[in-house]
Amino acid sequence: MAISKVERLMNLVIALLSTRQFLTAERIGDSVAGYEESASDEAFSRMFERDKNELRDLGIPLEIGPVGRFSSVEGYRINRDAYELPDIDLTSAEAAAVAVAVQLWESPELANAVEGALLKLRAAGVHVEPENGVASVPAVPARTRGSEPVLGKLLAAIDAGQAVRFPHRTSGDEYTERDVQPWGVVTHHGRWYLVGHDNARNAMRTFRISRIGDRVVAYGPVNAVHKPDDVDLRAVVTTVTGQLPITGSATVWVAKGRGQEIRRLGAIMEDRELGGRSGSIVEVPIRSRDWLARLLTGLGPDALVLAPEDLRDNVIGRLRSVLEQTEVSA
Repeated sequence: MAISKVERLMNLVIALLSTRQFLTAERIGDSVAGYEESASDEAFSRMFERDKNELRDLGIPLEIGPVGRFSSVEGYRINRDAYELPDIDLTSAEAAAVAVAVQLWESPELANAVEGALLKLRAAGVHVEPENGVASVPAVPARTRGSEPVLGKLLAAIDAGQAVRFPHRTSGDEYTERDVQPWGVVTHHGRWYLVGHDNARNAMRTFRISRIGDRVVAYGPVNAVHKPDDVDLRAVVTTVTGQLPITGSATVWVAKGRGQEIRRLGAIMEDRELGGRSGSIVEVPIRSRDWLARLLTGLGPDALVLAPEDLRDNVIGRLRSVLEQTEVSA
């Protein structure tokens, strides 16, 4: 069975996060599931180049360096020391960049794929870090994330270079049919955005993926849609979302050594011990209550919302939902 683009990207991210070695393109092609389907070395090179650009658009700057001290051959890796966050945070960039893996983590099939990918890397002689943060990511119920089917269909259409039709909700529950040439998917402040050319409006448009209905249909010839070279997808999304107002701030306690994303987003007001644990009080600007609630939910007992009350209630509700859907055995 052919591996989807989502799974191939996830396997690539796992490979580059799981070792501190620089991996050559050849070794990646041999050890990362999904690339063995390439018909030729040239086809692999094109696929790998597209995947590298996709990861960069998702917010992961790939590191390039020599594969050995006395070698001039270059390889690739993701520097976890520079971007890593503890537990579910992973990293500020990785949580956005490993987004494919993190957003789909609840799927048993993909959880098995993670295990298989790591085993294959070890079998290929790649040193995998024993304390790999990727393997310890807990799952959060699907309703606290975006739509997995929509994401998969859009990525598949982008990879194939096809146009798509989908229902899009701008406000309320009413959907409008959109016809778009998709250029790429970008994450920004915890949300997913599709950027492309809207055929009906004959203009570039940005769509929040959580507002796209499940009925995404790719159509038209393959390799007919291409992102213009002068378009920076991340800059487009930043410009569009930068016009959204900040809606106040939240006061959050985070445990010592935890919640690095929260600490980077806000300002540390004071150090305080709660429940016998050392930590800090952080004031965080609220740009998206839903995204902030999901981030705090992922921190579990390492974070406590002190204010506002509605945000605290939101996080408590999400944690209860996780507990209700988790099987606990003695």
